Amino acid sequence: MLSDRQLFRQLIAKTSDTPLNIEVVHASGSWMFGPDEKKYLDLVSGVSVSYLGHHDPDVVAAVKEQADKYLHLMVYGEYVQHPQVRLAELLVEHLPEPLSQVYFVNSGSEAIEGAMKLAKRFTGRTEIVAFRNAYHGSSQGALSIMGGEYFKNAFRPLLPGIRLIDFNDFSQLEQISRQSACVVVEPIQGEAGIRLPASGFLQALREKCTEEGALLVFDEIQTAFAHTGPLFAFMHEQVVPDILVLAKGLGCGMPLGAFIASEPLLKSLASDPPLGHITTFGGHPVSCAAGLAGMKKLIAGVKSWNIPGKEALFRKNLNHPSIREIRGKGLFLAVDLGDSERNIRTVFKAIENGVVSDWFLFNDHSFRISPPLTISEEDILLACDILNRSIEQTGK
Repeated sequence: MLSDRQLFRQLIAKTSDTPLNIEVVHASGSWMFGPDEKKYLDLVSGVSVSYLGHHDPDVVAAVKEQADKYLHLMVYGEYVQHPQVRLAELLVEHLPEPLSQVYFVNSGSEAIEGAMKLAKRFTGRTEIVAFRNAYHGSSQGALSIMGGEYFKNAFRPLLPGIRLIDFNDFSQLEQISRQSACVVVEPIQGEAGIRLPASGFLQALREKCTEEGALLVFDEIQTAFAHTGPLFAFMHEQVVPDILVLAKGLGCGMPLGAFIASEPLLKSLASDPPLGHITTFGGHPVSCAAGLAGMKKLIAGVKSWNIPGKEALFRKNLNHPSIREIRGKGLFLAVDLGDSERNIRTVFKAIENGVVSDWFLFNDHSFRISPPLTISEEDILLACDILNRSIEQTGK
């Protein structure tokens, strides 16, 4: 009989020529374990998905309880389902006006697609403005507003009417006009290597969108659920979007996405035509049950997890002289080595040494620090020691 690793190589389509090839048989907290019980300290957490760590007992219990009641019933939005409505209630309770209604989908890409359609439908306009070095997903619409040409060119033609501008360039906000249906932006750019907004930039963007009648869409697929400190990253700037896009951590380990807006906005998808956006498995009850359990635990426990203190611990102890910069907020950080080849070697060496990190799509000289929010201080110190050692081992 072929092993799982052999079947993986033979049958599973790969996303690159150099997959990490980490085989995991079980995981708990901040740790993943291979078939030989080799331990990996996870500093990626499924790219900001498993913010409570792996195999959280409350989330697992919620999944089991819901699975015992019912699984899929009907296309989302037709039946009243307890996990959906209670998760929507909890989300809206912790969001400012006008973010008052939730449309659940399956993933971040689909949430972006829904937000783009909603903006076009509500405004009657066709142009969408997005930012260079931004990543919003890999489906056709989301790919159209991706901010990197290398990943797009093989799949053209994509959507027309896309305008790309530079993040943090105030002068380019003048390109937002009465033709713009919406502006899609990450309040902190993720795949650009975690780039923070310049002081006043998001406020200026909000004001320009309001002036031109364009909807402001915040993509918080990576940054939401306290990774940067507050529950949502836009709360750093107190700038409220017209549409908020969530996924990844929303399902706390289960597939789930959402776009959230006001009732008047979302109502426009229900008529002329009806079924303006529809999804069979969006808001799956088991995913919503997991997300509800996770968010309840997050709200109750986030202050005690001391995210600012853990950020400071990483910044103090990731101290190899080859590190040029550590960017980000909270437990959403980029460690910049200033050298793409060394960065790649460092990530693979760290995995060999028992720490899992990752690089960024649009910043190949930095690696990612986005562990579970529940990571212990002891594990942070261990991770820093191993990462410093791995950087040293890949030195020229």
